[in-house]
Amino acid sequence: MIRRAPLRVFALALFAGLLAALLPTPGAHAATRTVQGGRLDWGVKSSFQSYITGPIAKGSYTLTGGAATVGASGFRFHSASGGYDGSTGAFNSSFSGGVHFVGHKKDDGSHELDMTISNPSVRIAGGGGTLYVDVVSKAKGTGTVTSSRQVPFASLSLGGIDMKGDGDAVTLNGVPATLTSQGAKSFAGYYTAGTALDPVSLSADVEPKKDPAKPSPTATAGSEEKKAKKDDTDTGTVRDGAVDWGVRRTFREYVTGDIAQGKWKLADGARDGGALFRFPEGEGSYDKKKQTLDAEFTGSVRFTGAHGLDLKFADVSVDVADGKGTLRADVTGDGRTRKDTALVTFDVDELAAKDGLVRVDEAPAKLTAAGAKAFGGMYRKGAAMDPVSLAVALDADAALPALPDLGSSASPSPAHSSAAPKTKSASAAESSGLSGGAVSGIVAVVALVLAAAGFLVLRSRRSPRP
Repeated sequence: MIRRAPLRVFALALFAGLLAALLPTPGAHAATRTVQGGRLDWGVKSSFQSYITGPIAKGSYTLTGGAATVGASGFRFHSASGGYDGSTGAFNSSFSGGVHFVGHKKDDGSHELDMTISNPSVRIAGGGGTLYVDVVSKAKGTGTVTSSRQVPFASLSLGGIDMKGDGDAVTLNGVPATLTSQGAKSFAGYYTAGTALDPVSLSADVEPKKDPAKPSPTATAGSEEKKAKKDDTDTGTVRDGAVDWGVRRTFREYVTGDIAQGKWKLADGARDGGALFRFPEGEGSYDKKKQTLDAEFTGSVRFTGAHGLDLKFADVSVDVADGKGTLRADVTGDGRTRKDTALVTFDVDELAAKDGLVRVDEAPAKLTAAGAKAFGGMYRKGAAMDPVSLAVALDADAALPALPDLGSSASPSPAHSSAAPKTKSASAAESSGLSGGAVSGIVAVVALVLAAAGFLVLRSRRSPRP
């Protein structure tokens, strides 16, 4: 005897099977992609900065780990590293660099206020975000020093911003930040939980989606060229090189600050490292016995702004002799160019090659008389300028020091536009990653399956029993 129940079971199984095949599975979303390169701009709290440098605290701040200043009161942290899942909007990235605040100097030379904030990271998931930082601080009153890693320092208000997407960058501008209870404790008791901090802006490069049909490039191209270029390092020929110089921190702050309201533009291969500019492709000669170096580099930087600010440095060169280094450049300003102008000098203890590389790291630099003239008298001869770092390769395979990575959309000042929030009335299908066309197709197929199931059930009821 044929029973009707199996027909219903068959219909339901058919419906479930087709529906399961059409709907995306939890693992069907794109895998987390690597975040590599980018920066985070944050001033911590501008009123705190004013207090630190004001007449009461009479303090200051210093930058560490390659951090830079940006705009009127912002700090730029570099070299984003982490992951991003565009299907869920989950974002996790750490940044490098720090800022050290001191104030209220005591008779013994120490400071009552002493705090370092460094290595910020941002984690976003489920519509919420948190800013974490490493903090070393001296408690207000007791002076007890505490050191904490990755403190959940501030809550980030994303305000309806849709973090989902499949682009090659994650950008957030002016995200409101609020001090957490843990952050208040780490802030040495100067502020309470719930205090508004400076907004956070970030831009991070995301690894492009992989195309399975496209073969990955091989690493052999260029390897033979490197082998051909590799010679004995005793020849003294500079194969490659870079000089890193930030000009002067306070000058960069002036350029992008409220007075000049300007910017800088890099060209001809120069790169922005946040707290410094890199002039690459060094060529020249090195003499180990004489302890001399003569190298030329490519790239230019041009500063422009209000009040007639227009100053350009190009064709940078460095020469070292008798323990003294000089950085020169073609200087364009006041409508004319002064070729090969000696801008700063710095001391060099020793020019020694190691692993095919000759390096000078963060040598303190002083402005020359010609340099003071290039700045239009803004700084006097002998004024302290940003340190000079130099690396030249005598071996074609020698790797130059890594530059702080600001990402592909780096700029001298934070963007002022806000991220456009997506409407919160998005359907469940949209939030699960289905397009409108896919939803319509599924609905149509489901309707057909239900019709077929109904036909089978109806037929079973009408069939005569034997």
